[in-house]
Amino acid sequence: MLAASTWAKLSWRRGTKGRLTARFAALRIRIADGSPQRILDKGQQHMPGEEAWLVGEWRSNDERKYYLSNLPAEATLKQLAATIKARWVCEQAHHQMNEELGLDHFEGRSWQGLHRHALMTMIAYAFLQHQRLQKAKREKMDETRPA
Repeated sequence: MLAASTWAKLSWRRGTKGRLTARFAALRIRIADGSPQRILDKGQQHMPGEEAWLVGEWRSNDERKYYLSNLPAEATLKQLAATIKARWVCEQAHHQMNEELGLDHFEGRSWQGLHRHALMTMIAYAFLQHQRLQKAKREKMDETRPA
């Protein structure tokens, strides 16, 4: 569906090795996730549901990825790309909380206990991030200070 679309090269943020860029294309579509209907002898078929964005990403290594987004119809291609790429930061944080802070180690049986465990893990993560950013800020100030 995106083959005939215009692919635009976009940058969404600066990484450690420079600007992160890829080519993106987007198209408004309707996903077949609406209410199920019986159509003649074909059984249950899903009718078209709400509109969504189909977003394609064409990376520099020729790899292509596709995403669905429920951002408003007025969203720009740059907003779509930035939102999709922001997911990586969330996934990294979740992975860190699992690996280093034990988010996935909860073995209780109550919903309230799970929420408390998740909250305490997130508080610990926020504290560690604050410490890391403060240290980076101090190091940056030391580099810019004349010797």
